[in-house]
Amino acid sequence: MHSAVFLIEFGAIILALGLLGRFAGRFQFSPIPLYLLAGLAFGEGGLLPLGASEEFVAIGAEIGVILLLLMLGLEYTANDLVSNLKTQYPAGLVDCTLNALPGAIAALLMGWGPVAAVVLAGVTWISSSGVIAKVLNDLGRVGNRETPVILSILVLEDLAMAIYLPIITALLAGVGLAAGSLTLAIALGAAGLVLFLAVRYGRLISRFVSSDDPEKLLLVVLGLTILVAGIAQQLQVSAAVGAFLVGIALSGEVAEGAHSLLSPLRDLFAAVFFVFFGLHTDPASIPPVLLPALALAVVTACTKIATGYWAARRAQVSVKGRWRAGGALVARGEFSIVIAGLAVAAGIEPSLGPLATAYVLILVIVGPLTARYTQPIAGFVGELLARRRASSVAAGDGVEAAAAQLPGPREPVENLDGQDARDRS
Repeated sequence: MHSAVFLIEFGAIILALGLLGRFAGRFQFSPIPLYLLAGLAFGEGGLLPLGASEEFVAIGAEIGVILLLLMLGLEYTANDLVSNLKTQYPAGLVDCTLNALPGAIAALLMGWGPVAAVVLAGVTWISSSGVIAKVLNDLGRVGNRETPVILSILVLEDLAMAIYLPIITALLAGVGLAAGSLTLAIALGAAGLVLFLAVRYGRLISRFVSSDDPEKLLLVVLGLTILVAGIAQQLQVSAAVGAFLVGIALSGEVAEGAHSLLSPLRDLFAAVFFVFFGLHTDPASIPPVLLPALALAVVTACTKIATGYWAARRAQVSVKGRWRAGGALVARGEFSIVIAGLAVAAGIEPSLGPLATAYVLILVIVGPLTARYTQPIAGFVGELLARRRASSVAAGDGVEAAAAQLPGPREPVENLDGQDARDRS
C-alpha cells in the first residue's frame, strides 16, 4: 500500500512538472518559478501536502544539485577558466563587491547573525547561468560583442563557487577555525589539482572515460560524478564542488557527448530539486518577508546592471551593449536556491528559506524582462534627458539674445548749454 501511494505521489509530481515546463516553454520564460510554486503547493501548509514520496524527492534533489554543477563544469574547459581568471578577475571582484554586500548587510540589519549574512550574500551574488544562457539564445544575442563579457562574469562566479561552497559548508556545520581552514585548504587544493590535471592531462582523462556506446558513456560519467561528489562531501568540501570539478576535467567529444546524454536527467532532477526546496517552505512564511525580498531584489537588480555596464565598458563595448550586458545578468535561480537550501537543511535561520524563495521568484521573472528592455529604456531616458538639455540651452540662448536687444542704460541728455538735464531740473 505504501509503495502504491509513493508511485501515485511521485508520478503526480513528475506529471505536474512536465505540464508546468510545457506551459513555461509556450510563453518563453523560465520554468523555475513554477517549480518553486509547485513545491509550495505540495509542501506543508500547501494545497496538497505529500508524505510518502518526500524521502525519495530529497535524494532526487541532491542528485539534481550534483547534475547541475556537473553540467556547468562540462560547459568550460580548464584553459577557459584559467584565461578568464587572468583577464577578467577585476570584473569578478566588482561583481562580488556590488552584489554580495547587499545580501550580507540585509541579513545583519534583520539580526540574523554573521553565518546567515554569508549565506544571503551568496544568494544575492550568484546569477543564474541557465536562465541567462536561455535568454541570450532566445534574444539572438549569442554573437553580440557584449556576450563574452557576460559569460566571463558567469564563469568567474561558477569558479568562485568552488571556494564559496566549502566555506558555507564549514560555517553551517559549526566547525572550528582550524577545521574550517583545513576544509578550505582541501577544497582549494582539489580545485587546483583538478585544473592542473585537466590542463596537462585532459586528453588522457577524456580518453579513459570515452566510449562509443552512449549507454556506457552515460554510466561511467554519472557513476564517476556521484562517486567523486560523495568523497567530496565526506571530506566536508561539498558534493556540488566535486561534481563541478569532474565536469571541468572532461573535455572535447566526451564533454559534448556527456552533455547531450545527461541534459534530460539534469532537467528532471533539477526540477525535483526546486520542488524539494519549495516543499520545505511554508507558504504562510513568505508574506512577512515579501517586502524585504522585494527591496533586496530591486537593489541587487540595479547592482547587477551596474556590474555588467562596468565590465562591458572595460571591454570597450558600445553604450548599448553595456546596458544589454547589465540587464542580462539580473536573473537569479538555481545557485541561489542551492545556497539557501544548505542553510535551510542546517536550520540556521527559519526566515532565510522563505526570503530566498521570494527573492528568486521575483528575479527569475524580472531577469528576462531586464535583459530585453534595459537597453531600450536606458536609450529612451538618455534621449529624454538630451532633449531637456537641448531645450534648456535653447531657452538660455533665447534669453541672452533678448537681453542683447534691450536698450542699454540711458546716456545723460545734454541741453543746448551743455548742461545735464538733471542739473537743469
